[in-house]
Amino acid sequence: MAGRLQRAIEADVQSGLYDGAATIVAVGGEIAFNETTGYADRPNETPLRHDSVFPVFSISKALTAVALLQRVERGEARLDTPVCEVIPEFGVKGKARATLGQLLCHTAGVAPGFPAVPADKQGDLEAVVAAVCDTPAVSVPGEEASYSQIMAHAVAAECVRRLDGNGLRFRDIVTRDICAPLGMTDTCLGMRADLASRGVVPRCTDRSPGLFDPDALVAAAQDIMDPALDHEMPAAGFVSTLNDIYAFADALRCGGRRDDARVLSSAMVSFAIRVHTGTMVNTQWHFAREMKGWPAFPANLGLGFFIRGEGMIPTYFGHLSSPETFGAFGAGSTNMWVDPTRDMTMVCLTTGILEETNSAARFQRLSDIAIAEFYG
Repeated sequence: MAGRLQRAIEADVQSGLYDGAATIVAVGGEIAFNETTGYADRPNETPLRHDSVFPVFSISKALTAVALLQRVERGEARLDTPVCEVIPEFGVKGKARATLGQLLCHTAGVAPGFPAVPADKQGDLEAVVAAVCDTPAVSVPGEEASYSQIMAHAVAAECVRRLDGNGLRFRDIVTRDICAPLGMTDTCLGMRADLASRGVVPRCTDRSPGLFDPDALVAAAQDIMDPALDHEMPAAGFVSTLNDIYAFADALRCGGRRDDARVLSSAMVSFAIRVHTGTMVNTQWHFAREMKGWPAFPANLGLGFFIRGEGMIPTYFGHLSSPETFGAFGAGSTNMWVDPTRDMTMVCLTTGILEETNSAARFQRLSDIAIAEFYG
């Protein structure tokens, strides 16, 4: 008999809220729930599979953050190193004091939205970084949490490239330093040709007005999923599978290590999953305060991760999760969290893109169901 979480997902899919979901819940490293439900492509009735490949959108930021944190651990830079010491051309138009750590917790003053490059250059890392360098700061570095959907993590990725110094593409550095050690063989920045046949088909199932234009999100996902375009968008452009994202989350649960592979020290993981934004609010959610009546609440941003924090505030990780719970989520479709207190992990990747506040409410509900059912 299906449990509460399975019934909830099946009801969502049947109602058309989203097309399908691939979900893992684990407690103490033991998998308690591992199911796929619904469609990879509903119009063509293609079923979702455990090895379906998803655009994970902003879960990408966590992967990019880990790549930069690795460089800090190796002594190649500090978290308080000014970005312009690594990328000299960045230090203009009010950005000279912005640091590497501020890039990762969205307090560097880097603008939200898409960079000022043509549509066909949004996945060109060199072009995007050049555009960001020429863009004025939107706030004084360190004084405001201004969530940067694309640009801050493009700069973070370029910092990794320059610190690496071998002329490699960022996608290849992440494969070498994170994906290969953790056995994430189905994860790549931009779609690989050998994964394309397993790719889900991006579709919008919720056209409510909100932060993002639904057609633009679908178009971005289609570009990410097209191997011919060779896209490299470190903030939102990784593709992956349920098992691979779970492997990444499980390594973080274990302090940066999984089996015999270590990608970060436990000390760095512990530091990265602290709140580094104090009482600042996340300016990304200003629209939701008016549109959905959301309260003002702290941004609760770590270094590449969101932190649950306290109170009955909107949270993708569920109200029942511990305040220390950390994770990442992707535009209208994906969610990953680790609760260190309960030693519990959840990954849910969905097809069918929702308006962002509706996606937050959906994942909050599913996370609470999972915690109540499997932690008990």
